[in-house]
Amino acid sequence: MKNKIFTYDTTLRDGTQGEEVSFSAEDKIKIAKRLDAFGIDYIEGGWPGSNPKDMEFFEKARTVRFAHAKIAAFGSTRRAKNRVEDDANIKALIDAQTPVVTIFGKTWLLHVKEALQITEEENLEIIADSVAYLKKNGKEVVYDAEHFFDGYKSDAAYAVKTLLAAQSSGADVIVLCDTNGGTMPWEVSAMVAAVKQQLSVPVGIHTHNDCELGVANALAAVQQGAVHVQGTINGYGERCGNANLCSIIPNLALKMDAETVGTEQLKKLTELSRYVSELANLKHRKNMAFVGESAFAHKGGVHVSAVMKTPKTYEHIEPEQVGNIRRVLVSDLSGRSNVLYKAEELGLKIDDRSPAAQAVVEELKAMEHYGYYFEDAEASFELLVKKHTGEMKKLFELERFKISIHKDSNDSEARSEAMIKVRVGDDTEITAAEGNGPVNAMDKALRKALERFYPELKDIQLTDYKVRVLDSQNATAAKVRVLIETKNGTSSWNTVGVSSDVVDASWKALVDSITYHLLKKKA
Repeated sequence: MKNKIFTYDTTLRDGTQGEEVSFSAEDKIKIAKRLDAFGIDYIEGGWPGSNPKDMEFFEKARTVRFAHAKIAAFGSTRRAKNRVEDDANIKALIDAQTPVVTIFGKTWLLHVKEALQITEEENLEIIADSVAYLKKNGKEVVYDAEHFFDGYKSDAAYAVKTLLAAQSSGADVIVLCDTNGGTMPWEVSAMVAAVKQQLSVPVGIHTHNDCELGVANALAAVQQGAVHVQGTINGYGERCGNANLCSIIPNLALKMDAETVGTEQLKKLTELSRYVSELANLKHRKNMAFVGESAFAHKGGVHVSAVMKTPKTYEHIEPEQVGNIRRVLVSDLSGRSNVLYKAEELGLKIDDRSPAAQAVVEELKAMEHYGYYFEDAEASFELLVKKHTGEMKKLFELERFKISIHKDSNDSEARSEAMIKVRVGDDTEITAAEGNGPVNAMDKALRKALERFYPELKDIQLTDYKVRVLDSQNATAAKVRVLIETKNGTSSWNTVGVSSDVVDASWKALVDSITYHLLKKKA
């Protein structure tokens, strides 16, 4: 029988303490619903009384029916000078009306003596009073032993006394916290094993990532008997972040054979990770284990050749187990296997033994050496393949374009105008357009010129434009790479152009973008 490990998510509280992480009360409700649907056991919603946003969350949460998860309110033990029934923090925790309350207390004598400036015995009374009062009010109590590992190193006997104070007052689970994130896995392992022998209630673990060991420390604790694991989605949290549940959960399920959210739910992990990133308005980190876009991406030709035969040669699990996908990247490191795999993925037919396959590889390597980058420009790569397989059609030809920029004074806005002449078959079209920059003016002029022949161009719009300087040591003469994202309402695609002139690089990416769209429409 598998060992059940309870998952406790603190994205909505501890996660929001991370730099650049912010959620509205409505965002938090949306995330809580997704966490519940995913199968998380406990969802920590915030610290009631600390700010209006968290109070709004708890009010809204009372109207939501959660199918699986229990909502927890977070706060501290009572203040030293307060009676527990009069303590504002304790009152706010009860008023939040959550089935679970999580409180933290001091374990490290440094904090007891320097931060709280109370005696050792007074600290034990504070812990016992707070837990007992919350239990008296019908709460399931999770006790977070703050700075436990630092406190244990300083005075193991006293650190354990604080845990026993919580246990004797009715705490349902005692969580050992590596609050500063500085403990090593072997230390966590030894201390959890020692504490387990002295407690009769379940033990949990809460780790931070200051030494890049948050996940490793959490797993080390589970190995020694912890059955409750706290963390955040994507590892969001203060300083270097909290232990990442998107790594902990699949490691528990797939590497340690523990019961967590279930096999089918695990397949939704990548989707959940990206959803939380989206609501946080943060870019989803590509290099995250299990859920990152690069987690199952292969670039080296030898790797791709092996993966095409047997995926497990370079993949420790099947990407589908966590809802991710395998990706093959094309670059100057690519071999024929990369090109063939990518072409097949894009629905293109190319013979392994054909001259076209080798021609694509050779041109790709030459272009990447020049500065092109096809990993984020699959539309340009598809056009490159079609050029060598004979599927590329010349839909229009530039005869000339001219860009002019006018600025009347230091304080005035610069104005850009583009004049363009293109040939489509035997016809030519000359148009001009103004824009808020040379590239915008060129984009407008080109599409204006082509719309008489290709009215479907009215459906597309440029949605992103990025410029990167490739050789900054050449200053204003440096080569630049332009990446353009275009959408047509139902799909999007990226194209790339490189030149020592930013307008020329933009032109190349823009032509690829329009050509790609037209070829897809005519396919």
